[in-house]
Amino acid sequence: MNYSETLDYLFSRLPMYQRVGPAAYKNNLDNTLQLDNFYGNPHRHFKTIHVAGTNGKGSVSHMLAAILQSAGYKTGLYTSPHLKDFRERIRIDGKMIPENEVVNWVENYKVNDELQKIEPSFFELTVAMAFDYFANEKVDIAIVEVGLGGRLDSTNIITPEVSIITNIGLDHTALLGDSLEAIAKEKAGIIKNKIPVVIGTTQNETQQVFTEKAGELYAPLYFADREYSVRYAMNDFDGNQLLAVEKNGKQIYRHLKLDLKGAYQQKNLPAVLKTLEFLKTKGWGISQENIETGLAEVSKLTGLLGRWQVLDVNPRIVCDTAHNADGLTEIVKQLEQTPYKKLHVVFGMVNDKEPEKILKLLPQNAAYYFTKANIPRALDENVLAKYAAGFGLKGQAFSDVNDAYNEAKKSAGKDDFIFVGGSTFIVAEIL
Repeated sequence: MNYSETLDYLFSRLPMYQRVGPAAYKNNLDNTLQLDNFYGNPHRHFKTIHVAGTNGKGSVSHMLAAILQSAGYKTGLYTSPHLKDFRERIRIDGKMIPENEVVNWVENYKVNDELQKIEPSFFELTVAMAFDYFANEKVDIAIVEVGLGGRLDSTNIITPEVSIITNIGLDHTALLGDSLEAIAKEKAGIIKNKIPVVIGTTQNETQQVFTEKAGELYAPLYFADREYSVRYAMNDFDGNQLLAVEKNGKQIYRHLKLDLKGAYQQKNLPAVLKTLEFLKTKGWGISQENIETGLAEVSKLTGLLGRWQVLDVNPRIVCDTAHNADGLTEIVKQLEQTPYKKLHVVFGMVNDKEPEKILKLLPQNAAYYFTKANIPRALDENVLAKYAAGFGLKGQAFSDVNDAYNEAKKSAGKDDFIFVGGSTFIVAEIL
């Protein structure tokens, strides 16, 4: 197989949650454990940090990877989903796994599976590939982002240096539970015996869940936002955020530069800083300069895409992968703080979300371009437009994402603002 044929095998032959939804979700770790055992338990050959949460886990993972890279450590990074290229999911020091490595690994798996008969999902196989690649390349540490939930996620076979749970929101409720407490219990499944756990955001509904689980496992528990306070100071010439940071009321940074431009990153940073504290106590050599360099160059060092990413100016065009109520609440807050003459929104959703909870958050004083990503799980653009009309959101429907995007660009003046989002897959097609 060549690389294109290999991707076709991965995307078409294996159940993939991002494309088909809950039908691809496995409610046990049997396949993961079998695959891991077959490849010689590669996850035991490198250190890890495990990152779960409803929103922010990707940004936290990339920030940590950038800082560790700046400190000179060979750093693996496993994230999902990808936006432009499958290989974004598996990186070492910011470089994607080579195409030939993907091809050879999948061919080897197909031969061996004739004997094993494991029949994994797309995600199970991708995790096995990542862990095997990281072990073979002898990474010093890997930042491993949970795919879905935590307790039953394929990544949850590792025993990390630190476990991180960024926050809890109502997402994937059909699989994880229909309350914050129920979802928190699933996310808390990554907490391990005596391993420190960092909670990014203190929430009344979930605090007790984490406290009890950590207590059962004698895991030191820390709520990062109780120790670290982050606020916006100003933007530099390039639009990067300069943030003021306090720890326990004492200023530790006056102008900490962060090249991720979304205001919501201020909520993600405490979990990063608290995690670095633990790593330093365990002997990891991470200097103040490493932290400052890593945060100032996250996108450059790790290749992060789709987080309040500026695509153009005059008109200013921004895309963001936020796709649930909590994430889009933060997006709307930033839109309200952004100057423009008129707002244009290219918007699509997947069909297993509850559109009412999201559409009611969106601004009515905008021109909408409703559309549908090219995946089976996408919500029909005409259905979306009909739902949206009930919330006073007016616009046109387009069956193709790029048609919607091009119409928005054609309609927008140089002082207008175009936002693209609602679904990771809408952003992926634009990028």
